[in-house]
Amino acid sequence: MSAGTVLLTLGRLPKALDLARSFHAAGWRVVVAEPFRRHLAGASRSVARSVVVTAPATDREAYLAGLLRVVEEEAADLVLPVSEEVVHVAELHGRLPGRTRLFAMPAAAVLAAHDKGAFAAVADRLGLAVPPTYPLGSEAAALLAARQDVVVKPLHACSGRGVLRLRRGAVLPAADPAAPAIVQGMIAGPERSTCSLVHDGVVSGTVVYQGLMHSGSVSIAFERVEDLRIEAFVRAYASATRWTGFLSFDFMLDHEGHPFAIECNPRTTSGLHFFSAEDLARAVLDPTHPLRFQPETRLQQFYSCLTETQLGLFRGGFGRKLRTLLKTRDVTWSRHDPRPFLTMTATSWPIIREAMARRATFGEVATLDVGWRGAPLPTAAPAAPGTATSSTAPASGSAGD
Repeated sequence: MSAGTVLLTLGRLPKALDLARSFHAAGWRVVVAEPFRRHLAGASRSVARSVVVTAPATDREAYLAGLLRVVEEEAADLVLPVSEEVVHVAELHGRLPGRTRLFAMPAAAVLAAHDKGAFAAVADRLGLAVPPTYPLGSEAAALLAARQDVVVKPLHACSGRGVLRLRRGAVLPAADPAAPAIVQGMIAGPERSTCSLVHDGVVSGTVVYQGLMHSGSVSIAFERVEDLRIEAFVRAYASATRWTGFLSFDFMLDHEGHPFAIECNPRTTSGLHFFSAEDLARAVLDPTHPLRFQPETRLQQFYSCLTETQLGLFRGGFGRKLRTLLKTRDVTWSRHDPRPFLTMTATSWPIIREAMARRATFGEVATLDVGWRGAPLPTAAPAAPGTATSSTAPASGSAGD
């Protein structure tokens, strides 16, 4: 695809800034559609125009209509979801002009992967390692909680929202049909996460990384590592579902280092920052283009890490956090494009204000207005490539912005 116009469907996160800079460097015109009037990527010289759209949490159809309007006005050649809004943006399949490509799976496939129970069921049927996972309120979930430590989490939670860890034998919370959840066997080892770029089931590149510093459950400093078993899992899932778009997973390692996938994120994660900016846009556009890594194996979100380091004076770990802060490159800073870093506090103020009001972390509230809060999949959902069965089916068996 020759140079054209790309529409990013979120601008507030550093991942959007990476994508904007990469497409701009590749000669593309970059437009951002955002519910916030001011946002991080909008301060970049790489962005030609930012357009305010209705938040999908406010009015989903108005949000989609707004995106379609921007596509028409800007003659967009490519629509590129950035984060949790992908579950909504995927509904544009079949509604876009013939010239416009959407780099995402159809909505049913995206929602099936986003649904934690459905993902576990599909992965288990594919012979991939996942912890035992059952619907909250089922007899199987109660039996699981009686014999081992478990994690209870909403079907569509992100950034650790609503997650509850319980010791073996503890009483499970009551099931709420309005807020369906799963009960999953706890794997007590370290956590690792991934971010991959995939074309029709073929993985162009996968980053495996682990958190160095956290704000709540969200990684704000991270380290790239190698794990061949995790990479094999990603390839197997991507191939079986014939995935196209970004694809990410969270894993827990057992005491022998075996990885178990605890959830799928059908979108980018902070692992995106490890991909070479020179290659990222070209790899989205061309399945044959090599996708290399940045030279750094450690990266951070500076302002979040600064806040967490200051809190370390009272909560502990100050020395370790300070060393990470001083020795790790920020994902936003660029001497060729300094304004996003220098104005981040101002452009992120809507999120900061909401986090203070809720007494929550930045990561927990950053995507509240664009994430999926809908119902679980219907019980009869088919298990064809790119889709998955309902989270009500028992299955055997978080990481950055």
